[in-house]
Amino acid sequence: MLVHICCSVDSHYFLQRLQQDLPDEKLVGFFYDPNIHPYNEYLLRLKDVEYSCHKLDIELIEGPYNLDEWLKKVKGLEDEPEKGDRCTVCFDDRLETTVKKAIELGHDKFTTTLLISPKKSQEKLEIIGNELEKKYNIKWIFKDYRSGKGVEEQAKVVKENSFYRQNYCGCLFGLSAQRESQDKLMDEMFLPISNQILPQSIEYRLELYNNRTNLDETHIPYKIVKQRFLNYRLLNAKVKVDKKIVPSYFLCYSTVNKGKTSGRIAFEKAEIHYLNKDEVKIITVDTFNDFTQSHYRDVKDLMYHPLTFEAELKVRSEITQNPYGLSAIVIIDEIIDVKYEIDIDAKIYEDVKEVII
Repeated sequence: MLVHICCSVDSHYFLQRLQQDLPDEKLVGFFYDPNIHPYNEYLLRLKDVEYSCHKLDIELIEGPYNLDEWLKKVKGLEDEPEKGDRCTVCFDDRLETTVKKAIELGHDKFTTTLLISPKKSQEKLEIIGNELEKKYNIKWIFKDYRSGKGVEEQAKVVKENSFYRQNYCGCLFGLSAQRESQDKLMDEMFLPISNQILPQSIEYRLELYNNRTNLDETHIPYKIVKQRFLNYRLLNAKVKVDKKIVPSYFLCYSTVNKGKTSGRIAFEKAEIHYLNKDEVKIITVDTFNDFTQSHYRDVKDLMYHPLTFEAELKVRSEITQNPYGLSAIVIIDEIIDVKYEIDIDAKIYEDVKEVII
């Protein structure tokens, strides 16, 4: 039987139940989910499914990530609500592709772990499965593992195995509507040009769950716990020196009142230059190198090869002597005694992150 898999949260318990109910059936997992955006989120869920299938000794096949084709199929349905027509088209695509792969591999049955998801319509999935069964002459296996204490047991399994629990279904359109209704920043779609790993970003979680897998495989005890903290995202920023934009780098948690300020350097102390407005501090890349024992050639080099976020926090604390500071700290190539214009569009917001202890 080929089993379409959407995520480890739904698949692990579902596959366990299938193994119990059909002990003589060879189960093969098929991860085909081009609806998951962005691509790093797709990779995160894929790796978690690989981790789950390895535990269950189930073979896993990755389907193509044909995002462009998926977007064409849902064109015109971008504003449909969750569980609406866009989701139906998405189910059609993923299940029909699963059926074609099953036939290609010589399987005579198929099913999907979407059936156990509390947020998915079993009725829609059953209709699609039955239609595909008739169309391709392959057996559709409908299993309702939600009923009874299924959802409760599923949650217990997820917690016991420290699986990644995503907080949105997958696609950009559903995510956008969900974050808008929550009045929350859609930081899942942020990826800085520096490729710096930001707190509680998808890339951060990729690292965290990779560490979890390594700890599990080496039998080292661990726990994943949640921590509330103040998160930060820089959307864009620039510095004009004498009305000309110059290369600049803004340390994390840099903000200015109303998003912009201008002024001249009031004084300098210990190679830190203080603007006469809005608590802005400016240093050269050479001074930054001294603080960090780095060897950046210029600001552009720093832009594309930054320190880690955690290292930046240490530098900020060294400069400001204030672990809670939000003053802008700007790095430029050279200091000139002229007017500086600084624009910062940044978001500071309460968030929760996972850490391994």
